[in-house]
Amino acid sequence: MELYQKVRRAVMIDGMSRRGAATYFGINRKTVDKMLVFPEPPQHGRCGRSFSGKLTGLTEIIDKILADDRTVHAKQRHTAVRIFERLRDEHGFTGGITIVRDYVANTKLHSREVFIPPSHKPGHAQVDFGEADGVIGGKLTRFHYFCMDLPHSDAPFVKAYPAEVAEAFCEGHVAAFAFFGGIPLSILYDNTRLAVAPILGDGKRERSRMFSTLQSHYLFEDKIGRPGKGNDKGKVEGLVGYSRYHFMVPMPVADSFDAMNARFLEQCVERRQAVLRGHAQSIGERLAADLCTRI
Repeated sequence: MELYQKVRRAVMIDGMSRRGAATYFGINRKTVDKMLVFPEPPQHGRCGRSFSGKLTGLTEIIDKILADDRTVHAKQRHTAVRIFERLRDEHGFTGGITIVRDYVANTKLHSREVFIPPSHKPGHAQVDFGEADGVIGGKLTRFHYFCMDLPHSDAPFVKAYPAEVAEAFCEGHVAAFAFFGGIPLSILYDNTRLAVAPILGDGKRERSRMFSTLQSHYLFEDKIGRPGKGNDKGKVEGLVGYSRYHFMVPMPVADSFDAMNARFLEQCVERRQAVLRGHAQSIGERLAADLCTRI
């Protein structure tokens, strides 16, 4: 069980590739695939729920089908009926469909990922980009907006740019630090190429030169979310949506990006004050706890 947990954490939390995990832990790649399907070792026969002897030797085939289904379109995944048909036609299965349905249902029940609501300690931020339309300088423009959220204090920062490029990514950090008056201990990102070069074969993430320079200057720790796991940085994704529906509906109209961003900053201050109004600590106290380095 200890090895099971180490393998799942290495791949699902730390970002190690499946091939890399197999090599590192000295196990078969297919074994790694199975470990990622279930939150605990599946139990069959006398060790767990008992299934018909007619499934003997076929449960691994079913497990493999269900594991492979996780990588295909949701509408093209196997139903229990289709698995039964394949077992019958391809493997000579002579049992009934009920035992196949029961096994599939039990397997899927144990493979569901459980999300634990995260607690947000002081000193950690999250960053993401969103996009929206506005009338800027009399012209309809599709713009991108940089968002930084401090989950502990619920302090938001939003700034719009003509495009989601490296310059906007860097300047957004600098502007956010100035707005907050300090620098957080760490910042969580998705796998944006503005920060992270393609993931290497061993699961390591190589930082882009631009991002490495930014990080070296401000000395914050970076954390990279798991691919496809939006819940890792749910606070900033919530800020992206909140900003779009509250700051940008109706469509913003401004003479320039500077004018529009000035209004966004006012709205960020208003939102922070509204959120923190019910907290026992003052706005300044909670924000100060999030900023490990004052500027």
